[in-house]
Amino acid sequence: MKSGDLIISGYSGHAYVCIDIAIKSNKILYGYTEIAEKIINPFGIKYLGTDADFFASDLLSKSGFVGIGDNQLRRLIQNKFADNYVQIDTLIHPSAIVSSLVGIGPGSLICANVSINALAKIDIGAIINTGAIVEHECIVHSFAHIGPGAVLCGSVVVGENSFIGANSVIRQGITIGKNVIIGAGSVVVKNIPDNTIYYGNPSTKYFIK
Repeated sequence: MKSGDLIISGYSGHAYVCIDIAIKSNKILYGYTEIAEKIINPFGIKYLGTDADFFASDLLSKSGFVGIGDNQLRRLIQNKFADNYVQIDTLIHPSAIVSSLVGIGPGSLICANVSINALAKIDIGAIINTGAIVEHECIVHSFAHIGPGAVLCGSVVVGENSFIGANSVIRQGITIGKNVIIGAGSVVVKNIPDNTIYYGNPSTKYFIK
């Protein structure tokens, strides 16, 4: 990618993390898109208008990255990027330890001090947040979010759009369904069905979403 070719969609807390990783990875940002120009601009990058303005512009040769933590909204915007033939970048912090046998999909974010071990798969648009551990042969499906300090033991499967809370531990071989929320600090010792919220140690308390 040429210098100055990266455009970030969104410009607030989570986007700041994405931008910091991009800079540490020697990528130079061209600007950001948002529903309105932000008053606070900690990185001093230029406002390009809304995503729709970007899609209608002559900037489509640039690469895009969706700097939004919300799984559903990130999916919606990244799909719009793809529909408009925008190349989707992937951001990996230089301190992350990622096995050469790991597949990482476009639009994924791998944050500082993450470890991802052999034969794991990180699907498109997923977030592996600061200090998380994804062990061997795990699958993190598209637009899932693994929170800071969470641990996925070997062969764990995390479904699409699911969120694993900070410092949670998922036992080896567990499958977590789609659209699931696991509360912070939970210990998951059984498979979790779609569209539920589980929390606790062990995670036996739940709600139906």
